Amino acid sequence: MKTIVLTGGGTGGHLYPAIAVAGALRAMEPPPRLVFLGPANRGERATVEASGLEFHEVPAAPIRGRTPVGLVRSFATLARGTLAALQRLRRLRPDVVFSTGGYGSFPVSLAAWLLRRPLVVFLPDVAPGLAVRAERRFATRLATTTPAALAHLPAGRTVVTGYPVRPEFFTLDRAAARTAVDVPLAEPLVVVAGASQGSRVLNDAVLAALEAVLYRAHLIHVTGQAGLEMAERARAALPPHLAERYRPAAFRADLPAVMLAADLGVFRAGASILGELPAAGLPAILVPGTFAGAHQRDNARWLADQGAAIILEESDLGALGTRIAELLDDPARLEAMRAAARALARPSAAADIARLVMEVAR
Repeated sequence: MKTIVLTGGGTGGHLYPAIAVAGALRAMEPPPRLVFLGPANRGERATVEASGLEFHEVPAAPIRGRTPVGLVRSFATLARGTLAALQRLRRLRPDVVFSTGGYGSFPVSLAAWLLRRPLVVFLPDVAPGLAVRAERRFATRLATTTPAALAHLPAGRTVVTGYPVRPEFFTLDRAAARTAVDVPLAEPLVVVAGASQGSRVLNDAVLAALEAVLYRAHLIHVTGQAGLEMAERARAALPPHLAERYRPAAFRADLPAVMLAADLGVFRAGASILGELPAAGLPAILVPGTFAGAHQRDNARWLADQGAAIILEESDLGALGTRIAELLDDPARLEAMRAAARALARPSAAADIARLVMEVAR
């Protein structure tokens, strides 16, 4: 039996691709042993174990944006994480290590290189962050989401696979998704979601435009835990006929159904949107964050250039309600954006990456 170690983390955009690829690896005959190594400081353990994967904690910390004291602490954490990863990998003796990037992947990927274990690296974003920029130098093979990313990666070792998403994106249709989220098919539905931890500025903009949006559409608002209380207070203050059209939640495990059911999405531009918006065929307004090296801007620009999304800067969030109304009032434009998004979908991404991982393992 082959043993494959998976690693990644820091954000859901790096964690969920590993879980999707793990599902594709499990479907192979014979299935390999799968072990996930990574940090557990942002709920990674619960997410990974809920998917059925064996999880072992390896400390990791971000480098970008740290103060001098924070940098010292981060480097100390990375050193501890690398030592822990070395110990784990010596015991596991994996046939290959698969990294999906993010700061959570670096100690394990570095340990794999030090032990001369094969390493496959997946770049989910258009442009690599610090971890993938380091890991690309010693990766055996690489995979990436978009052709635009090839400018940042070694051409002879890299293949474009698309971003692996949860299989529900391709097993539900729009009518079934509308039934699942209990919104009539004939009525407009907008979904708003920030990053995996929520987005304060996005939440504030939604609440400022709340009544104007609700007069036009149902609204599912994924706030993150920190934003839920404020959203629930805003809902309680609405007239009953509008309150029933507004559904705030800290988290939606059924996000694939929500996105398939929606007519329009409003999102940050983390890596996951490169896979999930095409898989759902969902037109979107993207609000790229200005943190973590501004990689979200590259993701948003790529989708906008393909015709699947429009970009709204944080500084212009006061116009969010107007932009939503303009798109909802232009069905032809929405349909063109939906078709452009669908054309980018890569249903076989998880299986293609799994095959690449197994080729390297052999």
